[in-house]
Amino acid sequence: MQGVVTATDIPLADEALGRLRQLTGNPEAVFREHQLDAVADLVEDRARVLCVQRTGWGKSAVYFVATALLRARGAGPTLIVSPLLSLMRNQLQAAEAMGLRAHTINSTNAGEWAQIERLIEADEVDLLLIGPERLNADRFRERLLPVVAARTGLLVIDEAHCVSDWGHDFRPDYRRIKDVLANLPSDAAVLGTTATANDRVVADVVEQLTAPAGAAGEPDPGALRTYRGSLARTSLRLETVELPHPAERLAWLVEHLSGPDALEGSGIVYALTVADAEQVAAFLKDQGIAAAAYTGQQASEDRIALEERLQQDDVKVVVATSALGMGYDKPDLGFIVHYQAPGSVVAYYQQVGRAGRGVDHAEVVLLRGAEDRRIQDFFITQAFPSAERVAEVRQVLQEAGEAGATTREVQAQVNLGLTRLESMLKVLDVEGAVWRSNGRWGHVEGSGWTYDEERYAHVTQLRRAEQDAMAAFGQDGRCLMRALQEELDDPDAGDCGRCAVCTAPRYGDAPDRDLVRAGQTALRSRPVSFDPKRMAPESGTGKMRKIPEDARTDPGRALARRGDAGWDAQVRSELESGRLGDDVVAALAELVRGWGVRPEWVTAVPSRRPQDPVSDVAERLAAALGLPWAPVVARREDRPRQAGQRGAAQQAANVRGAFAVTADPPAGRCLLVDDLRQSGWTLALVGGQLRRRGSGPVHPLVLSTTT
Repeated sequence: MQGVVTATDIPLADEALGRLRQLTGNPEAVFREHQLDAVADLVEDRARVLCVQRTGWGKSAVYFVATALLRARGAGPTLIVSPLLSLMRNQLQAAEAMGLRAHTINSTNAGEWAQIERLIEADEVDLLLIGPERLNADRFRERLLPVVAARTGLLVIDEAHCVSDWGHDFRPDYRRIKDVLANLPSDAAVLGTTATANDRVVADVVEQLTAPAGAAGEPDPGALRTYRGSLARTSLRLETVELPHPAERLAWLVEHLSGPDALEGSGIVYALTVADAEQVAAFLKDQGIAAAAYTGQQASEDRIALEERLQQDDVKVVVATSALGMGYDKPDLGFIVHYQAPGSVVAYYQQVGRAGRGVDHAEVVLLRGAEDRRIQDFFITQAFPSAERVAEVRQVLQEAGEAGATTREVQAQVNLGLTRLESMLKVLDVEGAVWRSNGRWGHVEGSGWTYDEERYAHVTQLRRAEQDAMAAFGQDGRCLMRALQEELDDPDAGDCGRCAVCTAPRYGDAPDRDLVRAGQTALRSRPVSFDPKRMAPESGTGKMRKIPEDARTDPGRALARRGDAGWDAQVRSELESGRLGDDVVAALAELVRGWGVRPEWVTAVPSRRPQDPVSDVAERLAAALGLPWAPVVARREDRPRQAGQRGAAQQAANVRGAFAVTADPPAGRCLLVDDLRQSGWTLALVGGQLRRRGSGPVHPLVLSTTT
């Protein structure tokens, strides 16, 4: 390896220390407890090791130092499976500081894959980082993975808790690691690292990473050696604050992110949903705070740019979903605030671990909201599909025969959303129940796979227990750091002497009422935009076809998002009562005036409710805008609610034929009013009928949207 001299006479401890100082650039650096032990196990014994250590302990130092020593001794390259691009970029920079030839294969550098493959085949790569999704990619799994696995000197599974569905962040792609383990050379070392694993998760990870037992009577050569340290974070000061209404939390954030008493440095505010992250960031920006939203829906290059801005303190705060979590390393991050509580103490510990890694003090504040449990419930109920749905999918694939079926073809015949279907198929693939090749899925005959209902029920029960523990956090009188440690089964849990329970609260004062009113106004004044349907499923086959331009609606707007803290609660209550208030009509009129679409007439999708409050509010809106009201849409028959339809084919079929345009509509631009947008197919198909009967462009306007 270039730049590395093979060690022969230097004791391993001395050689390892030299590598550590080269990595850190600190001539006085020394190993922390267990670091050198783990390095020695990997290098001298080629053992399998699991490090369960707090964030900031230095797990990456173990595998970088071990890689350098192993390569100097003629071992093959290190393969690191890492969950996030941000971690990969940091790791590449650190590896280069040690003179290691490091490369990555991920979704953002496909143009470099061929060259990296050639370097691997020429043994000119010391360290290869891949995301877990590569293990499930046809090209990598079938062509490159066997080559890499057969030469690997050290396999590193970073964030190893992701391999366990008992953990807070299970990722099906991680289950493919078993394929890598099965093809490793007999003398390859294995290292798993995590900071967020309790006893049950550790036991599951140990079981999955441990090599098969040796011959009878012999010690097991693949036994996993576990190093578990204290998870206490001495730099963090923790506090919880009860602020049920989002407007109160918005006000709190403004007060504590600006002015002379602002939280020091830059930091992260975590929200549970993409919509909340975007809304909080927008409000903070409106209040003059340098803030930006970070979500998994953003392009990779946009997330990378934002991570760099945070690194350089170019923003005061990044408002993020869990997409900014594992792997992001800014040593001087000064604070973490949660706008809503995550679903488990374990997930909370993982997120707050981003702060205070290279500074003596960082503030961590949990703002608990009334909507937390509702959002957590959604994630829990979406975790596992039912046995009936799994059986339906397998039956479809069995009937497809050797040719298999695409995801869309499967979805046309089962009542599942695309995301949940893809997740289910991925798990079934990993567990050997289905196969995948060239974008098609098929049934594996004789696999012996069965739906493990008991395990899924136990995991769901565990999620509920974690949810209850999160609700008790800060409420049961325990030291907050102790509560985190105990939930993670840390044997050294103890009171920290710094948190709000051990000392006194700092952030519990009621926020400024003017700021609360500003927050409430903001929550009610940001309409939601949504795009029109551009493709529709064919009847019968479910194959997606392009909707013709002359039958397509234009982009739409919603007054509220279902479950938000703005208009939604009032709208839902008044719909049930049979009539919407004048303030809702005024808000809709203001939305339309600021929209810039200039509608020329108004119609509505008639409600199934007896008083038809939707047609009523649409007619009153037309009067407020000075536009003609034309009730040309009729409900021909009641169908099941769209909430029960999960796949696009089922959703569209549920709407087809349910409505009719009873008269030729006016020719100008139409404002099509409905109460709730769920799947979007009611607006798309009714709008298409209006266009075909002669209407001009159709602009959907709904009271609330679920997406």
